Amino acid sequence: MAKKIQHVKLSMLEIIRRVVFITLGAAIVSVALEIFLVPNEVIDGGITGISIMLSHLTDLPLGIFLFILNLPFLIIGYKQIGKTFALSTLYGVIVMSIGTQLLHHVDPLTESTFLAPVIGGVLLGIGIGIVIRFGGSLDGTEIMAILFSKNLPFSVGEFVMFINLFILGSAGFVYGWDSAMYSLIAYYIAFKMIDVTVEGFDESKSVWIISEEAVEIGEAIMSRLGRGVTYLHGEGGFTGGSKKVIFCVITRLEEAKLKSIVHELDPVAFLAVGNIHDVKGGRFKKRDIH
Repeated sequence: MAKKIQHVKLSMLEIIRRVVFITLGAAIVSVALEIFLVPNEVIDGGITGISIMLSHLTDLPLGIFLFILNLPFLIIGYKQIGKTFALSTLYGVIVMSIGTQLLHHVDPLTESTFLAPVIGGVLLGIGIGIVIRFGGSLDGTEIMAILFSKNLPFSVGEFVMFINLFILGSAGFVYGWDSAMYSLIAYYIAFKMIDVTVEGFDESKSVWIISEEAVEIGEAIMSRLGRGVTYLHGEGGFTGGSKKVIFCVITRLEEAKLKSIVHELDPVAFLAVGNIHDVKGGRFKKRDIH
């Protein structure tokens, strides 16, 4: 019988850390919405975008719709996303809803049709990215996508994209097509800023190398790049021959030098490079190059 794995509770320090940063992220999103986007009739995607349009059509506070529309998906998706994530998301949504209510009567910092979507999109992406990085979310769209994708022939990503395109397109009927296009710009900027905030600027890359000169290449990477390598043993699918595979993790600034090393020692070596969102543990720390 398989041993049941016990859920590890978060320490008090980790809980406080999450609360502080989720509060910060949700507050930044509130500023982006009420100080930059909403006053200039620019919306975001997802449930946030729906909430902005409903607030505009009904003259009710944005915070009410942000909370009410997100709550059902948190309740329905509780078993799909886990208790910690659900509570973190609920807390983030509450802070965001209160924040937008407190800032509702504050004058916008700019009325520029260029600056509002750009600055608003940057702040929106940073705020959402901080919340995601510390274990929460501020929009139930992805939860909805997870639930519905099980019964539809679409992936979660495709479902989210379809919903957001529909919402951003709807802005054209509510605010006008200029606002819809500015909303698309803000959404794109926010999307990119989320990636930067979650992944960080120092993006790491995984490298796989298959070569007859594997040992020589591995030693060169260790001595000339200061990175550790791992040798794996594989088998060629066509030839059935034994292959030695090198695996290592580098930063994007080291990619060009690594490719140069591999090409210098074995011009016909197989080389694959991929992006890594996070690296922890092991011996990733760079050693001095001699």
